[in-house]
Order: sequence, then structure tokens, then C-alpha cells
Amino acid sequence: MVALAALPLRMSVDEFLAWAPASSERYQLVDGVPHAMAPDGRTHGKLQAELARVIGNHLVATGAPCDVFTDPGVVPRLLADHNLRVPDLAVACSAFDREEHALTDPVLIVEILSPSNQPATWANVWAYTSIPSVQEILVLRSDRIAATLMRRDPEGEWPERPAEITDGVLELSSIGFSVELSGLYARTRLQRP
Repeated sequence: MVALAALPLRMSVDEFLAWAPASSERYQLVDGVPHAMAPDGRTHGKLQAELARVIGNHLVATGAPCDVFTDPGVVPRLLADHNLRVPDLAVACSAFDREEHALTDPVLIVEILSPSNQPATWANVWAYTSIPSVQEILVLRSDRIAATLMRRDPEGEWPERPAEITDGVLELSSIGFSVELSGLYARTRLQRP
């Protein structure tokens, strides 16, 4: 195992994937530097699990050729040789013949925003906009019932301002999915009396 201090100042994605950290911490590669990821809080974990479950059930029920992945690696187009980000969820709709450590063509990426990780999460979101296959980026809040949704327009451009959703139906057109936003939070501390 290689200690973090013994690593080159800037790692490539291949070096990062070959690197075996001495601890059980999770990392992502940001501009060539491994960044440790803190363990998820209960609300964060519950939202991740619930959204993965309902999206996965939807994909199976509709026969979509897509799969949902938790904590997948994705490589932004910008500085691709030195970035491997790890969103909370992603959906990809293509088959793969060999094992991959990063999704090559996600259509939907989901981040769950906790108060302690806001700068890193938004930095990741902006990096995800450079991935040509990504059609939507959803950011769920873990401190209140709310979501931010960014969707490419028919010309492939991102909106100037993302949609802010605080109630009603959350629609993810990239996978033909909709759910009551409050339903995702039903078994969290935010929805309990």
C-alpha cells in the first residue's frame, strides 16, 4: 500500500485506479489529487438508497436498457486524464463487455448535498456538465426537502439557472421517471413529525 504523502504531486486516472490507499476511506481524483470522501450521514445515505431503489425499480418495470449505479466513478471531459469524480448515483444506458471503473456514458448524475460538502459537490456538478452523454444532473438536499435540477435543452446547452424544486413531482426526462419529491424523504428525519 502506498501512503498519500508518497504519491506524485499529480496522479493520472490510471495511477489513481492502481493506487491502494492504506485506509478504508473512499477517494475521488480532483485535478490529479486524491481527495478523501467523508462517510455519509444517515439522511444522505437514506436518500441515496431510496432514490437508487425507486429508479432501479422503474428501469426494470419499463424494460429500459439502463442501470442505476451507486458511487460510480465518472470522468469529466475537462482534464480527463486527471479527474475521476464519484457522484452518489448515476444512470447509464449502454451495455459493457469488460469491467469498468468509471461509467463512460452516464445520462443522469445525482449528488446529495450535505451542509459539510457543498463546495466539493458543486465543483463536481460543474465538472459533470462537461460529459457529453449527461442529460440531467440532480442535486438533492439532505438538510431540507428540496432539489436542484439541471437539464440540457434540445440544442445540448445547460440552462442559465437550474430549476429549484421544493414540492410536487420531480421529473427526470432522461430516464422517463417521475416521483413525488416528498416521497423520497418519507422515511427520513426531515419528513417525520
